[in-house]
Amino acid sequence: MSAALLSQLQRRPAGAVALAILLGAAATIAGAWTLEAWGYLPCELCLLGRKPYYLGIGVAALCVLLSARGRDDLARKGLPALALIFLAGAGIAAYHAGVEWKFWPGPPECTGATSAPASHADFLARLKRVKPIRCDEPALLVLGFSLAAWSALLCAAFSGLAAWSFWCKRG
Repeated sequence: MSAALLSQLQRRPAGAVALAILLGAAATIAGAWTLEAWGYLPCELCLLGRKPYYLGIGVAALCVLLSARGRDDLARKGLPALALIFLAGAGIAAYHAGVEWKFWPGPPECTGATSAPASHADFLARLKRVKPIRCDEPALLVLGFSLAAWSALLCAAFSGLAAWSFWCKRG
């Protein structure tokens, strides 16, 4: 990094933190889309777990823009929103990881056993509603952790970084 860029980041810490969160969240979503393109289809909880990323990317981008326009004070006020958004994301992802590890049951739409259909017509009607991607079976493990578990860790890190940066006195 150049000295000028480092100087800019030091003078605009909220923008720097928002930029780090923006880049990390965007890379995470890009990774999810890439895995999806490779055939790892997301379950319902995976799709729900992406929503905080989408919202967080938008808020982080706004904070970066404000900071770049010399309004780091306003960008700093967006950090608690980022902390809460990614805290919610960590909760969703932790719930999903718990479903995968069989700590608790998941939503009936994508986990658990189904009852036998009453008739052939009932069976055919169910086929139209059934979601084949299960929420309680990880599609991929990376270093022994499911993608939901990694998402919980990432969201907690983004949330903690935003909260720490907000509460930390600068200059």
